[in-house]
Amino acid sequence: MARVSKKAILRTINLKSNIRCLSLWSNVELGPKDPILGVAENFKADSTPDKINVGIGAYRDDDGNPVVLDSVQAAQKKILDMNMEYSPISGIASFVQKSVELAYGPGSEVLESDRVAALQSISGTGALRLSASFLGMWNPSDSRLPVVMVSNPTWGNHFPIYEHAGLETKVYRYWDPKTLGLDQNGLLEDLSTQQSCNVVLHACAHNPTGVDPTTEQWKEISQVCKEKGHFVIFDNAYQGFASGDTDKDIESVRIFVEDGHKIGLCQSFAKNFGLYGQRIGCFSMVCEDSDEKARVESQLKIIARAIYSNPPLHGARIVDIILDDPSLKATWQSEIEMMSNRIIRMRELLKENLVKAGSTLNWDHITNQIGMFSYTGVTPEQCDILTNKHHIYLTRNGRISMAGVTSGNVEKLAFALHDVTKSS
Repeated sequence: MARVSKKAILRTINLKSNIRCLSLWSNVELGPKDPILGVAENFKADSTPDKINVGIGAYRDDDGNPVVLDSVQAAQKKILDMNMEYSPISGIASFVQKSVELAYGPGSEVLESDRVAALQSISGTGALRLSASFLGMWNPSDSRLPVVMVSNPTWGNHFPIYEHAGLETKVYRYWDPKTLGLDQNGLLEDLSTQQSCNVVLHACAHNPTGVDPTTEQWKEISQVCKEKGHFVIFDNAYQGFASGDTDKDIESVRIFVEDGHKIGLCQSFAKNFGLYGQRIGCFSMVCEDSDEKARVESQLKIIARAIYSNPPLHGARIVDIILDDPSLKATWQSEIEMMSNRIIRMRELLKENLVKAGSTLNWDHITNQIGMFSYTGVTPEQCDILTNKHHIYLTRNGRISMAGVTSGNVEKLAFALHDVTKSS
């Protein structure tokens, strides 16, 4: 029998070992592209010079360029010499305090009575994830189902955020395709027929529809949630960015708090400060008293510690400085008014150009909606034509980012929308 060399044996062992290593994750499936970020990838790959991206939710000026606010630039100069030590698990204390004051109001009873548990989060997504983990651990199963209801439609990330925490997601009616507006009756019926559960509401500038309840409708929603014992979580991503008025855009939250709800609040400073990549947010919960606040806050810190340990410094310091300086805060408020006004003007121009293009459809919903997004009512198939024929990139649910519309591309966008809908 031929003698097998030591090298040959080692090669065989290594080969088998490599095969095992290569096949270790052979059962892992290729995940689908993110429906929003995938739009950006496809847009970037298109070499057409007059292509339009109305898929990504980030503000652009009228030349289509990203914007760094003057107030942000001024604040950055003040933090250049600050140290880079870890922040506490709960974040920068003064930032957290100013965040909850911006939302609940500086003279709010829940703040004055020290009943709000709060900590800095990794933007709005991180705040939602903290709420999901907290509900997954402490949801009172004897009185509330481990269910989270979200609007139909809603921001797509709401589903995996809560499902990954072990919670079941359900939907309540929101968008009425017949009126291209709010289905208030369907919303109230779905919330009133659901056993006590957790409900996610958009504080303002509903994503993706841009349709918000009126003050009276908010009061009706609050009453139904209170009667059913629902725990309400507000996703507050656009305070000040929607209307230019930070108090007006937080009205829904304050209505619920005044009605006695012990809400959860997920704040993001991506849009209203233009701090998209800084990932700055705040999560808070209204509690029964200061003792409950301390206990809730302690558990939120444990959750945060396990996920990311400490939140980022730079963006939180920027927000903290701006909200603390009366002059910078006034500059910031004028800037968010400017941004919201530009988006409102783009809505008006898009509607005007649709008429100019020859459309006889009713496009009032474009100007009736508010905030960064418009739910156009365009079908998925029509969206495909917009992309393949007109090189306009958007998500297949017909949502367009009004921040991507400019005075230079609005005519082309209107013509394309008319082209795909004229036979409707």
